[in-house]
Amino acid sequence: MKNIGPGHWVFAGVFAVVFLLFLVWAYRKDLKTHKIHYKGSFGFILAIVVVMFVIWVFRGYFN
Repeated sequence: MKNIGPGHWVFAGVFAVVFLLFLVWAYRKDLKTHKIHYKGSFGFILAIVVVMFVIWVFRGYFN
C-alpha cells in the first residue's frame, strides 16, 4: 500500500463511478428484454438465498 499514491485513488474512484453509470445505463437499456426473458428469476434467486441461509443457520446443529 505504500506505493499507491493519490493519483491511483483518484483513478480508482473515477473508474468505479463511470463503471457503475455504465452498468445502470446498460440495464435500463435492456429492461424490456429482461422482463420478457427473465420473468421468474427473482423467485429462483430468492429460493437459493433462503436455502443457503437455512443451511448457514443449522450448520452447527447437524454436526
